[in-house]
Amino acid sequence: MESDLTAIRNIGPATASALIAAGIPDAATLHRIGAHEAYRALLQSGERPHFIGYYVLCMALQGRPWNDCKGAEKDDLRARFDALVAEARPPSLTGIEAALDAIGLRAPDRAVTSPKRASRS
Repeated sequence: MESDLTAIRNIGPATASALIAAGIPDAATLHRIGAHEAYRALLQSGERPHFIGYYVLCMALQGRPWNDCKGAEKDDLRARFDALVAEARPPSLTGIEAALDAIGLRAPDRAVTSPKRASRS
């Protein structure tokens, strides 16, 4: 699919393809929704979170070099990125919890506790 996304500074063919796959087909759409929501769409489409990709996208929409983000501005972007990742991608289960969840048993933090039975003494 042809797209004008690569006309935006810092956005190459790989990023453009990922944006298109995430439902952002062109530069107008990207500018309209902004870097934060575009990155949310990338995460929801299965892209792995990477802070550099997030701030490169932010810099791209400002027409700035990708490495222009420094100091307090970068710290602020990092906080926004971390919050977005936490919100968009709930923690995944690993190890035994993932195996139990895969066979239909609930993970301990999601388990419903049943009432204790009265003892027969």
